[in-house]
Amino acid sequence: MSSVKGPLNGVRILDLTHVWAGPLATRILSDLGAEVVKIERALGRGPTVATIEPIAGWIGGEPGAEPWNNNAAFVKLARNAKSVSLDLKQKQGREVFLQLVAVADVVIENFSARAMPSMDLGYADLRAHNPKLIYVTMPGYGTSGPYKDWVAFGPTVEPMTGLGQMLGYSDAEPRNSAMALIDPIGGTTAVTALLTALRDRQQTGTGCYVELSLHECGVAFNGPWLIERQLGGELGRHGNAHPEMAPHGMYRCRSRGLHDDADWVAIACQDQQAWRGLVTILGAELDPAWERRERAARAEFIDVALADWALRLDKDAAAEALQAVGVAAGPVATAPDMLAENHAQARQFFVPYERYATPIPGNPIRMSGLSHDDWSQCPALGAHSQSVLQQWLGMSVQHTQQLLDARVIAERPPD
Repeated sequence: MSSVKGPLNGVRILDLTHVWAGPLATRILSDLGAEVVKIERALGRGPTVATIEPIAGWIGGEPGAEPWNNNAAFVKLARNAKSVSLDLKQKQGREVFLQLVAVADVVIENFSARAMPSMDLGYADLRAHNPKLIYVTMPGYGTSGPYKDWVAFGPTVEPMTGLGQMLGYSDAEPRNSAMALIDPIGGTTAVTALLTALRDRQQTGTGCYVELSLHECGVAFNGPWLIERQLGGELGRHGNAHPEMAPHGMYRCRSRGLHDDADWVAIACQDQQAWRGLVTILGAELDPAWERRERAARAEFIDVALADWALRLDKDAAAEALQAVGVAAGPVATAPDMLAENHAQARQFFVPYERYATPIPGNPIRMSGLSHDDWSQCPALGAHSQSVLQQWLGMSVQHTQQLLDARVIAERPPD
């Protein structure tokens, strides 16, 4: 059982996910108390060569003696988990996995649609070993349709959701978010799906098959623009402007000399009352009676006044001044800014308990019974390869040692 307290304590999850979408889902579930066991290959954390820089860098800034344990993106997403390095291609490894399935509550993976069925480990195969099993699969395009076997990554799936029609500064070139936005959308959607399936199982006593597509998760978040188009509206890119608010954008502030790209304030004049408040600090021959259409027509003039005003203040002072008169505003933050700001520190959102005291984002869900005090660090590769088999399956120490010697399980990459 997980040492993390929470509403999911006692739920056992076999986690075969990778990259971002799936691991984000299981991290959230582990924060809520589920016992998450990551089934990993001995070389499954990448990069396998110390000279290859992982996409998010190294925890501590260097690959260290065990680079497979210092992949920062992996560490960020694997807190509270247990690691079992298991070779599913060996007959014994497959048998051990199926034994784990028989006593698990959930199997979750985000491979391609054909990956698990090709190993005879699809839902039908696993359900035969555990009728109460909830199986969650989240391939890029789902498990049916002409795109089901396409290779999928967030930056290529995202433009297919229609989101790109609203991103950018002109119709000359569509943009994407540059951060694989579809992955966290898919991860959080998977959490809601699994919680629903767990509740359904409480009522029916049987498990189920849960399938979601990253592509469709993204389309679901694109609703307002799809509806506008369906109703005959003309869609266009607005850059940092907004179709229903004016002024709206980001304005450069007085430099604090810390970061060239950090000294900006984001402003959204959300209604007429906010506009009247904005006029009180801008002046500049602005009329507090101008309604949104009038303000939009005078956008260039208003932007000049705002830009001139913002340059006199640093971004924090500008945001405070705007908020004081009822205007939605906030300083544009870099990662160092987010870690240092008083608000984040006061709420203790970033938790620096990983190796090298690296601050890791916490869980935005706050409720009675949840606390990061009982969280644990990301495990080393294979750290629980023996203990999970002993606890879940009742294997003896001698048995798990035999599996380790036969390289069915592992506690580090092969030499």
